[in-house]
Amino acid sequence: MAAYTYSPRGVCSVKIAFEVEDEKLKNVQFTGGCNGNLKGISSLVEGMEVTEVIRRLKGTNCGGKGTSCPDQFAKALEAYLNTK
Repeated sequence: MAAYTYSPRGVCSVKIAFEVEDEKLKNVQFTGGCNGNLKGISSLVEGMEVTEVIRRLKGTNCGGKGTSCPDQFAKALEAYLNTK
């Protein structure tokens, strides 16, 4: 199991870190952003399959930015999948 990090763009969060084991998420951590909401997202996706999290979060918009921390997390997971 390896740790992955991603630098999100266009959002308040500055770093997303996570681990994947058997295609399931573990130890999701956001640096910066809306602390309580991002801790909630991290707890909710713990143990979920990567592809399911992408399906649920991709395209989420925050404040008309065209992206959000959940959307950037989906992009981070897609980047992870592209490394495989």
